Parts: sequence; structure tokens; C-alpha cells
Amino acid sequence: MKKFWVDIRPWNKEIATTAIESGADALVVDRAEDVRRLGRITTIAPDGDLKPGKDVMECTITDKAGENKAAELGKHRPVIVTTSDWTVIPLENLVAQSDKIIACVKDEKDAQMALHVLEKGTHGILLKTDSPAVVKAVAALIKSPAGKLGLVPFKVTKIIPVGMGDRVCVDTCSMLSDGEGMLMGNTSSAMLLVHAETLENPYVAPRPFRVNAGAVHAYILMPDGKTAYLSDLAIGGQVLVTDAKGTAHTVTIGRTKIERRPLLLVEAAAGKEKVSLVLQNAETIRLVKEDGSAISVVHLAPGDTIMGCLLEGGRHFGMAVKETIREK
Repeated sequence: MKKFWVDIRPWNKEIATTAIESGADALVVDRAEDVRRLGRITTIAPDGDLKPGKDVMECTITDKAGENKAAELGKHRPVIVTTSDWTVIPLENLVAQSDKIIACVKDEKDAQMALHVLEKGTHGILLKTDSPAVVKAVAALIKSPAGKLGLVPFKVTKIIPVGMGDRVCVDTCSMLSDGEGMLMGNTSSAMLLVHAETLENPYVAPRPFRVNAGAVHAYILMPDGKTAYLSDLAIGGQVLVTDAKGTAHTVTIGRTKIERRPLLLVEAAAGKEKVSLVLQNAETIRLVKEDGSAISVVHLAPGDTIMGCLLEGGRHFGMAVKETIREK
């Protein structure tokens, strides 16, 4: 997840409040004490959680020497970079050399450019504005959308009971919508979209904040493109939610529940590519069809089309790696 910092020097209570309410990750201020009266958030200040010149560096680029200095500083800690009237080229050069660059921006347009320079973008942005509306707009850009995922249809090839095991429910701090869910898979190379428990049924009340995700060993696709084991998810972390069209956003985990339940193996294919997932064997567990509607695993049949994604297989601590790895 990209970092969203807001520069409040000099102090502006309205901007500080808006930044906190919009989900900013940190505030850069002259005095951390001013922020602590409003809420709990990371501060970058002489008396803050992070100290300028020690934990976070600042660098203004006006020439190649300034760019080289920023690149060197960015090898070891976050560096806030301010550019003059030439912006894209130095940011491209810095992003190519460091993954700790925080770009100073003044509006949503600047933020969009910084976050997508060289496709991977800067580590984050530092917004400097006196407009609460701009704070909200940039927050919506960096925090809410996780971009567009390339989902593909898979044809179901097998559904078989596999006995008892431990499965994970992921309870979020958000109300999810019909058609939305999370991407999970037995391997990191392909995943299926598991529908949230938003629908009415005769057995239990809907739980629109929940995805009954799968067995503890399964991978889940995270907002930063990495994967995590379902068993490793923790309160306060963030997970990716998407619909059948690949429109994605992030939500915060409020709780996970691991319980022993009867399990079901679902296998499917998209051309030569295969995907599989172990899910709870229950009517309320649903996958997502091509039209965005949900289908229960107990009604699933070979030949049905369900949505998922193809990824680069082979992971080390959740990150894609280029090495010989076979998952099956």
C-alpha cells in the first residue's frame, strides 16, 4: 500500500482533522503535540514518532547533484523529495534506484503522476495543501481504489469432498456488496473469487462484512499484489476486495475465525491454466459467476464458469520470485 502523508507546516487544524478522518498514514508537523490532541496517528516532527533528519530525510532537487543525493539517502530510509519545475524525469530516476521515495505533491493530478511513474510509482506521497477537499480527493485516490484487476473466467472441472479441516472466515470493518469477494487459491499462480456473505438464505442471517475464505493453508491476494496465508491474517491488517469486473478496493480486517469444518476441493481451468481452492462444504459458501452473480459450492457443477485471476507463480514471503518453484 502506498503511503499517504500530509504536510501541515504551518499548523492547520482543519487540514489535520480532515487528513486523520481520510485515513492519512502520517502527518508532518512542527509539533507533534498539536496532532495528539486530535487523534492517534504517526507524526513526523522533532518531537514526533519519526524524527526529520534521522528517521525521515528531506531533499529538494534542482539539479543532478540533488537527484544523486536523494537517491543515496533513499537507500536506507524514507526520503521526502521536492522537485522544482521539472518533475517526471528525476522521479523516474529515483524510483528506478530506491523504493523509499516520498514525492511532494500539491493536488490529485500530481499525486496520480507520482504514484504511477515508471508504473511502480513512488513509495508514497506528501501532500501540501490548504484545501480539505484536495485532502479528501487525494485520499480517495490513494486509499480507496486498488486499481483494476484482470480477472478471467474458469470452467469448473472437479468438485469433491476432502474431509475435515480448519477454515478461515475473514471479518472486515466494511459492509461488502453483492458481487464482491476476495481472491484465494491453493497455489499462488491462480486464485478464485470467493463471494462475501451478503445474500439472504434460509439457514443463517447474512454477514455482509464476512468472506468465508477457505482452508488455513490457502493464499489470499493482498492490496500490494503480494500474497499471504489465510492463517496469517490479523486484526488491523488490510485485504483486497474485488468484484467480477476486477474493480478493487481495500478493507480493514476486524477479526478472523478459524474453525474445524467439512471441506470441499474445487478445481477449474482457463485454457491450459489451472486453479484450485479448498473451501468449507456448506450452502452459504459461494463463488462468483461471469455475470457477477453468486453460486453456492453445493450447486456447483463441472462446466460452470466462475471468476478468478492468473498470477505469477512462485512466492517468497508473499513476493513473486524468479526461481524454480512448482506448486501442485
